[in-house]
Order: sequence, then structure tokens, then C-alpha cells
Amino acid sequence: MVDYIPEDHDKPDKKREELKGKVLRLKDLVNYSEGTVASRMIINRKTGSITLFSFDENEGLSEHTAPFDAVVTILDGECEVWVAGQTFLMKEGETIIFPANVPHALSAITRFKMSLTMIRE
Repeated sequence: MVDYIPEDHDKPDKKREELKGKVLRLKDLVNYSEGTVASRMIINRKTGSITLFSFDENEGLSEHTAPFDAVVTILDGECEVWVAGQTFLMKEGETIIFPANVPHALSAITRFKMSLTMIRE
């Protein structure tokens, strides 16, 4: 399991700037990496961020909380998600909202990719 630590916001990044004004397939913007979790932040502002993740089979994010609501959309594959003690099986095209300050975690059933949108207040 990996702990999620967000990057500094509002940091200029040429690769993120190159994505603006283009049609994107989010699941194509982050590659799988054997035995680990990979991520790519595509938007990072004081008001919120969008980060793409790929998880190899049996990888995941350990239980944690966040001070803001987070929207997770599965882009590819399948995973198991825990929110406040409830377990959900999720697959491509499904979305869940992690409430602020509520423990949550996730683990890959198969390799999977997800988009994480964090809106800060």
C-alpha cells in the first residue's frame, strides 16, 4: 500500500500546460508500472487538483483521510474501495465521492487506473 501525499499546488509545470486546449483520453495519460503505483497530476491549483493514478495488481492506497471531498472515477480495470467501514467493488466508468475527514482506502483487484479530483474550500 502507498500513502497518498499531494504535491505543492500552483507550481508551473510544462507537461501540464501542454495538455490545455486538447481532447484527452485520461486513461492514456498515465502508464502502468510493474509492482507499483504511478501518478500524474494534470491540474494543480489552490482551489483543487486532478491527479491520474495507475495501480499494478495488488497495489493500493492505505487508509487515510483528507480535509476535502474527493471524487474518484475508475478509468480502467477493477478495484476495491473502503469508505467509513463500507466496501465497494468498482470498475471502469464508476465514480465515488470520498467525504471530507472520513477514512478511506483502495486496493487493486486487477491493474486499474483512476482519476482523483480534489476540490479545496
